[in-house]
Amino acid sequence: MTSAQGLKSLPQANMSATSHQPSAVQRAPQQLRTPSNRKTIYDRNLNRTRTAELSRASFAYLFGEMVSYAQKRVTGIQDLERKLNEQGYPLGLRLLPLLLYREPPRTSVRPNRILPLLQFIHGPFWRHLFGRTADAIEHSSTANNEYMISDNEPLVNQYISVPKEMNQLNCAAYVAGMIEGVCDGCGLKAAVSAHNGGTEMWPGKTVFLIRFDEGVIEREGLLDAKK
Repeated sequence: MTSAQGLKSLPQANMSATSHQPSAVQRAPQQLRTPSNRKTIYDRNLNRTRTAELSRASFAYLFGEMVSYAQKRVTGIQDLERKLNEQGYPLGLRLLPLLLYREPPRTSVRPNRILPLLQFIHGPFWRHLFGRTADAIEHSSTANNEYMISDNEPLVNQYISVPKEMNQLNCAAYVAGMIEGVCDGCGLKAAVSAHNGGTEMWPGKTVFLIRFDEGVIEREGLLDAKK
């Protein structure tokens, strides 16, 4: 009996001993680890394939569904283009800081003048979207606040079948909205629209007309006068 009682008392002694032990050691707060190449997830494309390109079939299907969705909720061509423009605008706002982050430090400054902005849209912005630069940048000879960026074969129009009664429709208004978002994100407010500018050599050519606000043009003149 004595030995049995001794055996029973052992767990109680252990429990009393452990009750006075300090709590588990607190873990040090974990910190984000930076890769050895100093690059983060924002430096990498989501698509890690060899050519880093999305499937054109997938893009054609998704964009076609976007156009169909907008078409069912509008009453005319201008209303449809406005709807596509509104869909592209927030994408341009979000792409701007990402593309600037990926630029080299010496060129990662947000453009605050018209010419550097147009060069950014013509180069890095267009290259990110379509794998090449735009075809041309022009300044209107009749209006000082109007500039034009041309694309001879816009990808967004290659998979859209436009009926004859809507031949004035240009679904590149979606890209025009993205350009407008980039301009506004740089503080250079502008209105951007897409226009059919087909030629014999380039029947699908699209001209993106960028109309800057008068305040932007006035500021450009003041900055030029200080030089």
